Amino acid sequence: MDSTIGSQLQTCKPSNGMLGNPAQNGATILDSNAPPSVVVADATLGRHLARRLVEIGVKDVFSVPGDFNLTLLDHHIAEPGLKNIGCCNELNAGYAADGYARSRGVGACVVTFTVGGLSIINAIAGAYSENLPVICIVGGPNTNDYGTNRILHHTIGLSDFSQELRCFQTVTCYQAVVNNLEDAHEQIDRAISTSLKESKPVYISISCNLPAIPHPTFTREPIPFSLSPRSSNKMGLEAAVEAAATFLNKAVKPVIIGGPKLRVAKACEAFVELADACGYPIGVMPSAKGLVPEHHSRFIGTYWGAVSTSFCAEIVESADAYLFVGPIFNDYSSVGYSLLVKKEKAIVVQPDRVVIANGPAFGCVLMKDFLQALAKKVNRNPTAFENYQRIFIPDGVPNKSEPKEPLRVNIMFQHVQKMLSSSTAVIAETGDSWFNCQKLKLPEGCGWCCRYEFQMQYGSIGWSVGATLGYAQSVPDKRVISCIGDGSFQVTAQDVSTMLRCEQKSIIFLINNGGYTIEVEIHDGPYNVIKNWDYTGLVEAIPMVKETAGQKRFAMKKS
Repeated sequence: MDSTIGSQLQTCKPSNGMLGNPAQNGATILDSNAPPSVVVADATLGRHLARRLVEIGVKDVFSVPGDFNLTLLDHHIAEPGLKNIGCCNELNAGYAADGYARSRGVGACVVTFTVGGLSIINAIAGAYSENLPVICIVGGPNTNDYGTNRILHHTIGLSDFSQELRCFQTVTCYQAVVNNLEDAHEQIDRAISTSLKESKPVYISISCNLPAIPHPTFTREPIPFSLSPRSSNKMGLEAAVEAAATFLNKAVKPVIIGGPKLRVAKACEAFVELADACGYPIGVMPSAKGLVPEHHSRFIGTYWGAVSTSFCAEIVESADAYLFVGPIFNDYSSVGYSLLVKKEKAIVVQPDRVVIANGPAFGCVLMKDFLQALAKKVNRNPTAFENYQRIFIPDGVPNKSEPKEPLRVNIMFQHVQKMLSSSTAVIAETGDSWFNCQKLKLPEGCGWCCRYEFQMQYGSIGWSVGATLGYAQSVPDKRVISCIGDGSFQVTAQDVSTMLRCEQKSIIFLINNGGYTIEVEIHDGPYNVIKNWDYTGLVEAIPMVKETAGQKRFAMKKS
């Protein structure tokens, strides 16, 4: 593959074959003799998109090359400050962008038309469920193929190129199909700004013959985004705060519980401000672990119904008022909808809405504004926390292992606990690692804020391998500790090689259960047993003994 900017496979070249003539379908190409003030050689769509990604904080793009995205990848590689991370498959590229977005606030991935897009869509759906801004870029058909009734490769054999787009419409908040340079600038900027504002993934399809073509709209540096800050309705905010303060100040033993939407609302600090002011015991929903500081003096653990941290459920469910901030009550987080909480005792605060008991509800009230204002109105009441202190018993220490005794999970996690510090981050895979990692106590600097991650809403097994790759790439100063079951690892194991290629220092604790343990607990059967691998042998086989021919070729080109 030729890595020079502007090179393309024949199918992705302008039909006229050169830059001196007008292209079809509105992809205007100015004469090569035009004065520099009108257009310059690098004023291209590919360069504009690459610079936009750098501008919003993306330093690494996760990709799988394909013949529809090669020139686009050339521009990413050429852009200072942007690194292309080649992944083993599209699913892992999407998971890596998910993990990256959890740390840096936005992630990006690039794949090819349809075969790549439909492969990555599962990861994009997971990012959508977790409210993560991921820019999913797909190399699309040549502009000259639209409307021709041609059947292209990498499709299902129809001349309709919209199948991929239709699939992405349900798992992204905005879709841009760029097959015309006249409005490409506007479409790209609108897609990226929508992703940032909505905190959801977006889909951008770029025709494969467009990235290297100069156009006047790209002659200048991208104008910095100016995203208008959202603000609360002033009267609604005042009314919501007054109603909530009255409700809480009447309670004898209120509690406060943080939920996963604290992240999307960017309200973690406001939550702590309120917690400091009110004196209530602080719990956290399982999917919000890492968003609330566990070193806080009144932190009582994870509220997860019957599988809560010891004594946490007793305090929450015996309270006469609970303030849920950013919750998601799904079948996972509610343990099959078995939580013993009553709606008439609850205040539920969502990113832009507050509901008090069975009513009233206040819209256009931002969570951050509400929490900060409530902190100034609520009376301090430590009664529920004093009750917790009376019943609390410290956790016991697991019995020591006997010589030659098989390693027990509780002993292993005792060692994991000792490894945690302000320089580590924890990623927990879907399955039994959820429950084991919930018991870890995050030290100061590790869990404040967002240094513990897992995918509770979507729960796609194998997510953690790609997410570890992306997360570690975004925070090279931290060591990522991932806890992954063998069944999940086998789904996405290939990209351990990419971690080694990027010289990451992550640690993977692979819990070899001999199958899908969490499924066994739900319903056992022979389908839950998987083939055992030589996992250490697998990893030892990955490091390259010598340079490949491809590496030598590109090393010579660079020199």
